[in-house]
Amino acid sequence: MPFIDVDEDNFDAVLAREFENKKVVILKFGSHFCDACQIMEMELEELCDRLANVSVLSIDIGVSEYLTTRYFVEEIPTTLIFKEAEQQLFYRTGITLADDMIDVILKER
Repeated sequence: MPFIDVDEDNFDAVLAREFENKKVVILKFGSHFCDACQIMEMELEELCDRLANVSVLSIDIGVSEYLTTRYFVEEIPTTLIFKEAEQQLFYRTGITLADDMIDVILKER
């Protein structure tokens, strides 16, 4: 599943649309120059292959400094999972396995 690339200009509209469509939303903060971020992308691709109804919003920290500050991102990769706009399920820096993220999501269904 391709990720949805967002920036400061379209982030809020895309996020609102995904929540309206009843999606679990994953925010993936990273950079194209980060090896750990590339590994994290593979884990997120596996998650998307195994779970329907999940959207991954990809945020490049070099382009979206405001979003990085808004979500208190200090290291990359950083992954956040939201069931609803006001219900954050998960916040983690570093590489997270697909199985661990799936457990968090399924626990909340």
